[in-house]
Amino acid sequence: MDEDLLYERDAARRVDDVTAALDRLAGTFAEEEELPVVLQRVCQQVIHAVPDAEIASITLLRDGVPYTATATGDGAHRVEQAQYDAGRGPCLEAAQTGELQRVKVTDAAQRWPEFAAAADESAVVAYLSAPLFVDHQYHGSLNLYDTGGNSFGALDAALLDLYTSAAEGALRSTRRHQAARETMGQLRAALTSRAVIDQAKGILMALHCIQADDAFKLLVKASQEQNLKLHEVAQNFVTTATKQQ
Repeated sequence: MDEDLLYERDAARRVDDVTAALDRLAGTFAEEEELPVVLQRVCQQVIHAVPDAEIASITLLRDGVPYTATATGDGAHRVEQAQYDAGRGPCLEAAQTGELQRVKVTDAAQRWPEFAAAADESAVVAYLSAPLFVDHQYHGSLNLYDTGGNSFGALDAALLDLYTSAAEGALRSTRRHQAARETMGQLRAALTSRAVIDQAKGILMALHCIQADDAFKLLVKASQEQNLKLHEVAQNFVTTATKQQ
């Protein structure tokens, strides 16, 4: 069969693979899930998007310090830790420059000797790393390992780039939902604190026949003397007062 036709069929199959992986990924997202769970899903599904990959991982930078957020195999942790310790390597290069890195381990010894040694020890022959940017708190790289000897070609790099771009959008959505939940939780806590403080003020006003400002000053004074937050003092006071009724 004509080689061009074979290549076209292989390319079409791979595009179908990445499309199916993205569909599966989208289908597993739930708005209530935490980001670490979604990162694991991204890692698991990218293996289907780029068939030559045997292991996948995600490197994130927290205040400039890299760590492996999730991985589908133990070998990833060893290879990435070697890069973190050395402060250089393809996953850090992708995260810091925003450029995809496609590496044959045999060609990496001079540029990234620590990475090459750890990868060789883990039987990794090729490595793909795409920059992953969710927001300024969560950014790094999505990394693929080939231990089967097929290496990664330009098409694999293009598919990973496509998958990563789509995954970033899904992860940003998860972060927005997470931020909204956190804000709502803080608002509920603030409203609860305000309610109990107002309740305590009302009880003090009734007991001592004083104005609201004077009742609030009593609560503030008790907070300072007891070294407790104002809402804690108010809650303790309300609890004691209601028990005595």
